[in-house]
Amino acid sequence: MDALALEAKGAKSESAAAPAPPKPRPKPPQKAKRIVYFEVEILDVKTREKLLLLDKVEPTATILDIKSLFHKSNPHWYPARQSLCLDPKGKPLRDEEILQELPVGTTATFYFRDLGAQIAWGTVFLIECIGPLVIYLLFYFRLPLIYAPKYEFTASKHLVVHIACVCHSFHYMKRILETLFVHRFSHGTMPFRNIFKICSYYWCSAAWMAYYINHPLYTPPYYGEKQVKAALGIFLFCQLGSFSIHVALRNLKLPGCKTKKIPYPTKNPFTWIFALVSCPNYTYEMGSWLGFTLMTQCVPVLFFTVVGFIQMTVWAKGKHRSYLKEFKQYPTLRSPILPFIL
Repeated sequence: MDALALEAKGAKSESAAAPAPPKPRPKPPQKAKRIVYFEVEILDVKTREKLLLLDKVEPTATILDIKSLFHKSNPHWYPARQSLCLDPKGKPLRDEEILQELPVGTTATFYFRDLGAQIAWGTVFLIECIGPLVIYLLFYFRLPLIYAPKYEFTASKHLVVHIACVCHSFHYMKRILETLFVHRFSHGTMPFRNIFKICSYYWCSAAWMAYYINHPLYTPPYYGEKQVKAALGIFLFCQLGSFSIHVALRNLKLPGCKTKKIPYPTKNPFTWIFALVSCPNYTYEMGSWLGFTLMTQCVPVLFFTVVGFIQMTVWAKGKHRSYLKEFKQYPTLRSPILPFIL
């Protein structure tokens, strides 16, 4: 027992005499990354006059940030009114482009162009649609000074005239509601001066159509009720299709996000046309006006439909080219506006 006690005591003294392990050295503090700030110079695109020199602009600043800084020193040039480019004859830079990703050095020179007074696209759509809606009803109710005095505030005896009024009003009411609750505009504004050109086209076309459709001497379509019913079916089908496409396109974009995506068919059968067409919203819009043309059998409506189809074809081809350029895997089977044709 004494030997065991002495051995344990010796082991205890040896462990007490053992040196303590060295403490780990603290890691040296990491050096903060050096931020390279940019110097931004903004020149007038015409006169080359220096409008502003911004010092210590962060490399992660976007073009919209630079426009906002420019706006602070020039309050009358708000961001939507500004166009900035790297070359006097170059393309305007997008608001979401980042300064450090542009082909510039630490001293960046931008050329400024005044786009003029701007107006929101949502406002343009509302003005564009409210006008035809109201103007058509003025002719439908035959207000004074439109037709002969004996026809003032009289109603047409033809059922197709009343159906046409409901369809025309429904179309523009649908567009107004879509503008308020469905559409998300990729471009926030447009030049204010363009609204006069746009509104004059839509408003005058509505007056021209309404004058003849609601005229006391208007004659119904050649094939009568069968033609009206068939045309009404086409109109309603395309209106539902147009609404479905607008909802599908809206769901592609999150609020405030400008990232583009390829639209594909959804569970809604009206969107299956996406498999064959890049811009089915224009396809359905054209179909709606084609149905309205067959319903009314009116030359001004036919003229409006043809002109609208030409314009929508131009827009659809541009959108189709944009899709092909931006997405390498874009479906090759799709046509711009008419499947396999155009």
